[in-house]
Amino acid sequence: MPAPSLFQSPAKLNLFLHITGQREDGYHNLQTVFQFLDVHDLLSFENTESEGNITLSPSIPGLPDSENLIYRAAQLLKKKTQCPLGAHINIKKRLPMGGGLGGGSSNAATTLVALNQLWKLDLPLHELKALGLTLGADVPIFIHGKSAWAEGIGEVLSPISPPENWYLLATPNCHVDTAQLFRDKQLTRNTKPITMRAFLDGAGHNDFEAVAKKNFPLINKTLELLNNWGDARLTGTGACCFCPLPNKESGLLALQELPKALSSLNLETGDLNVILTKGRNGSPLYESALLTNKGSVT
Repeated sequence: MPAPSLFQSPAKLNLFLHITGQREDGYHNLQTVFQFLDVHDLLSFENTESEGNITLSPSIPGLPDSENLIYRAAQLLKKKTQCPLGAHINIKKRLPMGGGLGGGSSNAATTLVALNQLWKLDLPLHELKALGLTLGADVPIFIHGKSAWAEGIGEVLSPISPPENWYLLATPNCHVDTAQLFRDKQLTRNTKPITMRAFLDGAGHNDFEAVAKKNFPLINKTLELLNNWGDARLTGTGACCFCPLPNKESGLLALQELPKALSSLNLETGDLNVILTKGRNGSPLYESALLTNKGSVT
């Protein structure tokens, strides 16, 4: 029996996030820049033929397999292509749920890309993106696999290559309900659009940051902590926060200084987790797919 095929399912950052208006369908128009990180979940896939079943292990507590985006993505691809095969999918979760790093969307995208290859379906990327969009607005960027300037609800992608900075990435021990933030009456929904050039020159912020800080005091303290080393920001709707750094050495120094900085804010190590990670303009998903399966994923 062939060994399971391994695929990385990377995190993303929203380097800024503006809400530029509300649509008639209830969704919001956005402007953002997506960049990948070198931290990831790891998914392994094993083809099965028995009744074409999709099975997952381990199950995520509190989330039925039928509602897991991995399972839903696999079933969606089977329905689209009438593929008779099945798969057993093993999940090694490293990315926090509800952290703003896109873990669930990334898992769905990795599933679509991996099974498209392993089942030899050969759907082009634009069809995989269209399938992914029905699962969530962030899924297409993970299928796209390159950093992008995004508009619409996040699905209209244009090429951009922001600096591949080192980042301090902090995960506060709290779970943000995205729907709660969208319902907040103080959320800014009419930020004036900016240009790519303005972003690359330093413009941009996260419209969710103010309401996240108000509703989650630990996010406020996390941003205050990271501001010791630079301009800290919320990613997505949170709860994860990041701080760009000039180089790896300054990040290693910051990690050494972290215990003292935590103490000064009356924070404990259990309140949040801080790591050093690097921005990537190319998705590790496609690198892992090429290395593991020695085939084209375009």
